[in-house]
Amino acid sequence: MLNFTEMYTREQASQLRQTFWTTFGQYIAPQPSAEGLKINWSNYKTGIKDVFFRMHADKKTAFIAIELTQSDPEIQELFFEQFLELKAYLHDILGEEWEWSLHTSDEYGRTVSRIYKEIAPVNIFNKDDWPQLISFFKPRIIALDEFWSDAKYSFESLK
Repeated sequence: MLNFTEMYTREQASQLRQTFWTTFGQYIAPQPSAEGLKINWSNYKTGIKDVFFRMHADKKTAFIAIELTQSDPEIQELFFEQFLELKAYLHDILGEEWEWSLHTSDEYGRTVSRIYKEIAPVNIFNKDDWPQLISFFKPRIIALDEFWSDAKYSFESLK
């Protein structure tokens, strides 16, 4: 199997990654948010500090996640518990079960909590995988937005 990243310089790999996210952004741009607004899907803003919807792809896997990055582990756990209260609703809107991980590490060694769905093998550097990646991300980010349009109010007291 070819290792696509070894075929590219760091700049080329960065450019290809950027091209993928631009392509994804253009593909999903016509889709309004659950509230009928224009939205930047690739850089989704939850409106709550340290709560992110992340989409990530590399040379082996891709994932979409709700990521909690509060620096205080106890506060992070409170947010995680609030998401747990909404787990059935979230899974109902997503139409699938996701993984739940309290206090794991991100690629920078920071403690984060994640609710996520992953696929493998996929390679962002292989353009043949882009349709599969787009088909993976698009319905899930739209479903997360639908979930968040109702659920965000449950987090007001934690702000």
